[in-house]
Amino acid sequence: MHQLTSDTRDLQEELTSCGFARVAGPEMLARLNVGDVAWNSFARSWDDLGPDLYMADGGRYRRRRHAAFEARQGHFTRKPHQPHFQSRDYNPLNGDVQRWFDPVHQDTIDSPVMQAILAFCAAAFDQAGSKRWHVEMHQFRIETCEDDVGRPTPEGLHRDGVDWVFVMLIERRNVSEGVTRIGAPDGTPLGEFTLAVPGDSVLIDDHRILHGVTEIHAVEPGSPAWRDALVVTFADND
Repeated sequence: MHQLTSDTRDLQEELTSCGFARVAGPEMLARLNVGDVAWNSFARSWDDLGPDLYMADGGRYRRRRHAAFEARQGHFTRKPHQPHFQSRDYNPLNGDVQRWFDPVHQDTIDSPVMQAILAFCAAAFDQAGSKRWHVEMHQFRIETCEDDVGRPTPEGLHRDGVDWVFVMLIERRNVSEGVTRIGAPDGTPLGEFTLAVPGDSVLIDDHRILHGVTEIHAVEPGSPAWRDALVVTFADND
């Protein structure tokens, strides 16, 4: 079982009391204990994402890669490449479809940054260390331009249909807005904030909290503009 630190226990207490917990970028990068070279290499893997061809709104503003794992007692084993599936109960826009995305490069998974993120998630989400988890990793790049507004969550305020969700900002390039909104299961707003600097993160109890991100817009029209994010989900597989 992954050794818990006092900081991790504080996060777990916040998740228990509020249903979500935020970690500022500098604090998260310090927790991961990875250097600038490793982080920059990890972040640049977002430059090689394939298009998301399943957008029911017709948009071509989203690029992504996907990987799945089995996790137990902090050990992660990559599963054969498989589709990502959500029911329409959780994703009314793109649900009830087996969506195949390009696989995450193994070098990205093996990077010290990703390995540290997986260990962090295991410690935060599996207090007892006894469950078997289905874990999915998503690399997202949301692009925006005059002809195609970028929508990080076109399905709106939603649940993912899992147990736990971890979201980390990798980069914002020439974009404004992209505000993260948090809500109760009935849609009542609980707050909003912006993941603004690399490493800014939020952990979410998916049973208790809805989440979504507003549209992004280019600060300088005509120049490349995007929002890169990592999403890791944990679903009880026992």
